[in-house]
Amino acid sequence: MTAAEPPRTRLRPGVAVTPLRAGLHLRGRDGSVTLEGSRALPALWELLWERLGHGPEDRRGVEEGDRSRPRPGPRLDPTDPRVEAALAALTAQLHAHGLLAEYPAGAAEPAAWLGASTHRPGAAGAALAAARPVVAAADPEGPLATALISALDRAGTRPEVHRDTSLPADRVVAFAGTAPVAVAVARTADGGFVTAPAEPERVRSDADSIAARLCADTGSAPAGTATQAPAALTALLAGAAAQRLLCATAGLPDPAGREEDPRLFPDVPAVLVAEARPPHASYHPWVAGPAGPAAPSPAPAGNLAEALRRIEALGDPYLGVLDAPQAGELPQLPAALAACGTSAGPLVAGAPRADLARLTAACRAAELHLDDGPSGPVAVGAGPEHALGRGLRRLALAAADRCGPGRALREEEWRDHPQARHWWTVLTRHLELPMEITVHRFRAERAYLAVVRDSAAGPGNTKVAARAVEATPADAAALAALGAVTRAMAAEYGPAGAVHTAFSGAEAPLAAAGVEPAGWADEGWTDRWLAGVARREPELCAALARLTGLRPESQQPGGADLTGSGAAGPTGPVGAALHACGFTVLAGWGGAR
Repeated sequence: MTAAEPPRTRLRPGVAVTPLRAGLHLRGRDGSVTLEGSRALPALWELLWERLGHGPEDRRGVEEGDRSRPRPGPRLDPTDPRVEAALAALTAQLHAHGLLAEYPAGAAEPAAWLGASTHRPGAAGAALAAARPVVAAADPEGPLATALISALDRAGTRPEVHRDTSLPADRVVAFAGTAPVAVAVARTADGGFVTAPAEPERVRSDADSIAARLCADTGSAPAGTATQAPAALTALLAGAAAQRLLCATAGLPDPAGREEDPRLFPDVPAVLVAEARPPHASYHPWVAGPAGPAAPSPAPAGNLAEALRRIEALGDPYLGVLDAPQAGELPQLPAALAACGTSAGPLVAGAPRADLARLTAACRAAELHLDDGPSGPVAVGAGPEHALGRGLRRLALAAADRCGPGRALREEEWRDHPQARHWWTVLTRHLELPMEITVHRFRAERAYLAVVRDSAAGPGNTKVAARAVEATPADAAALAALGAVTRAMAAEYGPAGAVHTAFSGAEAPLAAAGVEPAGWADEGWTDRWLAGVARREPELCAALARLTGLRPESQQPGGADLTGSGAAGPTGPVGAALHACGFTVLAGWGGAR
């Protein structure tokens, strides 16, 4: 092809055209457009159809027998400048909606699936022509290997076949390219999976980990002992593996479609997981995949919705590393509960709303999993500020246990706040629990500790129902009372022996981000109250840092030592998964006094 030879423009394979009474509707893989307003459009389309290289007898793109097909329109003169301008405008619309492909002039036309996948299939076709795929399997004549070989052959890239006895019987690895990219496809007793494209050695390691994970979750036999899979499932897995391999080799977008699926993330491998009964296949994030703590951490979640999206990935039912917090059948009034399993047993979190309860449960579940690691106790948050707020509150509570909480405040200093009054009323009147509350100010700092105790234990009792550290006496009293409410609810309705964790003001900035409370709302409304707590959070964290000796200026995302003690951040599948999802792990408390 020379500079004087423009590319050939053709309608992309798979584009369908439906004539309307006064227009056209065109739809393809990546877009669609409806053109209306003139009965001349069908006749204009006939001219463009031939200009795109299709003969009058070629009707692949036009739906015959459509009831909306118009009567023949006026005959158009292609030499008329107005017709030429209309053809140019129509062509521009097709380009804008991804319905046209450009093929190199003078070159053989690439496979139809390439034209359906990209508007410039020439470069992709050249890349595939230079990279012959290789299929490796313990049994190259087995059903999965045979199906993959057939799928690659039908795509126009006949593969070489190697016998690799190191692979399990129901797993196949295919790779291609001078800098090889590979995928692994496997069948399990319940279905199968296709890994994300990567280097051949990493794909083999991923496949081992994914197979172990899927079998551990379902209790199935390991890969290599799968029973006879349905032919449709085998064909689906092989076709998906072939498509992912060829797209990666040709430089085309991965079929996982991360831009369209909110469960997937740009830098996290996506694994196709298929089930035989009922037949089902979908892509899932592999958050415990090869991107370890050495890789750059994604930006922290900017709001509650984004944090919950990442929590769903951490708790993915197939490939997640944590149990996903769910409300299930737990009551949601007078406060909201969410429960999940943890390394310490069942956990129940309470909060003003179910979404906040899920956030609180997920962070505490991760902390319980990592607390016994080499880094010691940790604080986990959806970002550095969130983790810092959670960690500082824990340190402040420990400081109060060691040195005393400071002077007690009069009840008048907090009881008139609508949230404090509401949750105290719920606790003592609606739930009819005999409780007492004291609010203390930490020495030399504008930070407050509220403690709710069971007054039925008598004078001098130490049975604490809930504690909260916040920036104002009212915030501390409200959250301590809320914690006592959710603890009582968890004891009555939660799983036997469940660990309880309470919502704190550290979660408020995420809840308030992007939310504009109504102008008439006061702090009796949860949204307005949380916005106020969020505004007070930076000042509180600064006060608690001075109180505890933690140095927040050193904070970093991912697994971080914020205390200057030199402790390493947590590693392992959970630490790697938290890192991949942009969560912060605050580790190494040795630098705090």
